[in-house]
Amino acid sequence: MANADHRQTAHIISHTHWDREWYLPYEKHHVRLIALMDTLLDTLENDEEYRSFYLDGQTIIIEDYLQVRPDQRERLEKWIREGRIHIGPWYVLQDAFLTSSEANVRNLQIGHQDAAHYGTIAKVGYFPDTFGNIGQAPQLMKQAGIDNAVFGRGVKPTGFNNMVSDSAYESSFSELVWEGPDGSQVLGILFANWYSNGNEVPVDEAEAKEYWDRKLADAGKYASTGQLLFMNGCDHQPIQTDLAEAIRVARKLYPDTDFVHSNFPDYLASLKSSLEDKQLSVVRGELRSQRTDGWSTLVNTASARVYLKQMNQTGQMILEKVAEPLAAFAHVTGQAKYPHHLLKYAWKTLMQNHPHDSICGCSVDEVHREMVTRFDKSRHVAETIVDDSKQAVAGAVDTSVFASYGQDALPLVAFNTTGWTRSGVLEVELDVARVYFREGIAPNDMIRMMKEISLEGRTLVDADGNAIQHTFEDLGLQFGYDLPDDKFRQPYWTRRVKLTFEAAAVPALGLKTYAWVLGAASGASSPSLVSGPRTLANDSLSIEIAEDGTLAVTDMASGRTYRDLLIYENVGDIGNEYMFKQPDGETALTTKGLAAEIRVIEDNAYRAAFEIVHHWSIPASADELFEQEKQEAVYYPERKSGRSTTFVPFTIRTVVSLERSGRGVGIRTTFNNQAKDHRVRALFPTDLIASVHRADAIFEVAVRDNEPAAEWENPSNAQHQQAFADVSDGMQGLTIANFGLNEYEVLRDGRNTIAVTLLRSVSELGDWGVFPTPEAQCLGEHTVDLLILPHGGDGAVSGAYASAYQFQAPWTSAQTGVHGGTLSPVHSFLAWEGEGIAFSSAKIAEATGDLMLRWFNMRPEAAKLQALPNVSGSSAAYASDVLEQEGERLKPSDESASGSFAAELGPCEIYTVGIAAAK
Repeated sequence: MANADHRQTAHIISHTHWDREWYLPYEKHHVRLIALMDTLLDTLENDEEYRSFYLDGQTIIIEDYLQVRPDQRERLEKWIREGRIHIGPWYVLQDAFLTSSEANVRNLQIGHQDAAHYGTIAKVGYFPDTFGNIGQAPQLMKQAGIDNAVFGRGVKPTGFNNMVSDSAYESSFSELVWEGPDGSQVLGILFANWYSNGNEVPVDEAEAKEYWDRKLADAGKYASTGQLLFMNGCDHQPIQTDLAEAIRVARKLYPDTDFVHSNFPDYLASLKSSLEDKQLSVVRGELRSQRTDGWSTLVNTASARVYLKQMNQTGQMILEKVAEPLAAFAHVTGQAKYPHHLLKYAWKTLMQNHPHDSICGCSVDEVHREMVTRFDKSRHVAETIVDDSKQAVAGAVDTSVFASYGQDALPLVAFNTTGWTRSGVLEVELDVARVYFREGIAPNDMIRMMKEISLEGRTLVDADGNAIQHTFEDLGLQFGYDLPDDKFRQPYWTRRVKLTFEAAAVPALGLKTYAWVLGAASGASSPSLVSGPRTLANDSLSIEIAEDGTLAVTDMASGRTYRDLLIYENVGDIGNEYMFKQPDGETALTTKGLAAEIRVIEDNAYRAAFEIVHHWSIPASADELFEQEKQEAVYYPERKSGRSTTFVPFTIRTVVSLERSGRGVGIRTTFNNQAKDHRVRALFPTDLIASVHRADAIFEVAVRDNEPAAEWENPSNAQHQQAFADVSDGMQGLTIANFGLNEYEVLRDGRNTIAVTLLRSVSELGDWGVFPTPEAQCLGEHTVDLLILPHGGDGAVSGAYASAYQFQAPWTSAQTGVHGGTLSPVHSFLAWEGEGIAFSSAKIAEATGDLMLRWFNMRPEAAKLQALPNVSGSSAAYASDVLEQEGERLKPSDESASGSFAAELGPCEIYTVGIAAAK
């Protein structure tokens, strides 16, 4: 036992780990929550010795309870304000790896805002059951004023008096120092005996003696001091109403131990006081169970129900990379008020899908059906904010110049809401003319008028009058309507077209204006990007498609060719929603050598594309033994099932595209899955010599070993990713960007192949029981998107990572009229530069109305940021943090440029700046 010569204290902290939805649908868990909370309030009222309760670190529990029990608000608030119920700091207990960087911050911000309404916020970095822990958690916690992290996974404790830990992912004790890649350090508390090690404390003396003999020894084995932590609760655990009596019994049995009904503030204060002379292990960076056998990491939740991850990525990106910046632009130009209330509602609705058992896809089918509806609801709100904001900003753009370039100009504004200058292909719908029902024209005449409109003789021009090569598609007669703020709905008929063109060099966080005009001169045509029967080329890349559909991609700058890219792989999966398990001895099926149908499907000035079709067949399912093993809950690594000898068609349609200014090869893959119990991946051999690789994580380009630790036994070494995975030898590199495909692996195949999981079909939840989940087989149509990005040795400096981040964000456009305005036709709201720095977000702070801008340093070395906001009426810039608190004023980077500022970003630093609004 640790510190046997000193008196010890047993801190018993009551809690319930509340998985909002998991092995029961949300509402069934919800009903149980109401009962639990009713009991908690009664217990606090009737038992003064029941001192406090920790509400699982997530404020959404309060919302869920008061939704059904609004009559209990006053009682609940009383116990929170008196410090007997501790709330915050999160809105939900999210899976941090599968939610975006900004989603993690919004979760922290909204959790703090909601808790502040009740007058108190628990400053506990609470990660009890996160499926691995992100490397930047210490920095996020420190910026939020939290000096600790309490977590359950990712570090292996070696035990007191055992060999001193010699690994970055081992700790001698359950107490440790956790250090982020920027150097931020927090006191780490590992639930070495899980967050239920003080659950259901017995009242009977004999049972209590047996219980505490075991529990005190278990905690003492790993504790560095005599301050022992016992978590009195577990998943959906009801309140222990006789805990006070159980503690009295424990005190009687163990007079040398102080048993207290504690809370995190008291426990942490006592622990810190006792640690003054202790040397703790320092663990650094991501905690992903690196020093384990690899079988229980839960990493394959990153590929369970891929459709959820894709919907989540769409929802996150439209909020943080489109709606927030566009609404901020509209706000700072004085065109519209920033819709804090709508954005918070959209974020909350989206984050209700972010708990670890929800976004991980590891719940029963009913849970995930409801998630789809929440994704839609959040997206619909975000799309409405985008529509209103883009029209407001477009209305402030001076488009009068287009009247001089031809007749009947139809201006449109292309918005680049990413942090870097951007070129790319847009598809924009324009109304050539409208006739409103209110005009009193006979319905047949209205329709005739629209159909008779000529579309000939029009050219797309930019603000300098240059003709832009484009194509247009006549969408014909369309019905539409306006919803004015001051009138009844206004229906109309319109003649609509779709223009497709390349918008070149649209400024970062800015816009560029075009117009489709009648009578302007056409420009010269560009040469085709189709350079041969199965080849594409632009100034940056050359692509050759082999007969089996694999790609040879040449980086024109270096001359390096990457071969055999885009092999599809299929293997069986007899695991579950949590973990992948390939049948023993199975040989993977691949499309290497499988002849494909290849044809050109697009050949325009701005983009060209080939279609590749593989007519493949794969086993229909696992074999008959699998059903027996599932029913008997055989531990998945020990299963002996194989694959069926019956095959089903699996046709893969791939579109390989190249844009004229593109630096990457676009891949869109579509297939109709009718097979069960299997996994599909896309393989990209890099043939680069490297022992490590890089992957986009949370505010970090994480560096990870290609080879796992010696303890690793799992044949698979899958990892989490956000926007991309990258292998580089220091001279050249290959980045594979994705959209909503959160699992990859760098194979130990001698080629450092990047394998991206496209689909995983499984049939059970797994974990602690037998829970069939037939919808997790993901039958039906699927479409996935990837981008191949060859680059110079450093993807952060070469621009490959910036391109991967831009791949996440959609283009936005708005049709407007010919009018004057305060914004020029080509406008940027923020100019900035900084080598190796990534832009993350632009929004308006609710408390101050200030413009908040965030970057992060992608590299472990200092970098200089220089920026010039183009925001009228703003005052000085100041350093801030993830909670948007005002810090020190920043010095101008250029005394002659009003509003400019410069800052030195430390290694891997997350850096937030506030631009003070005019008061």
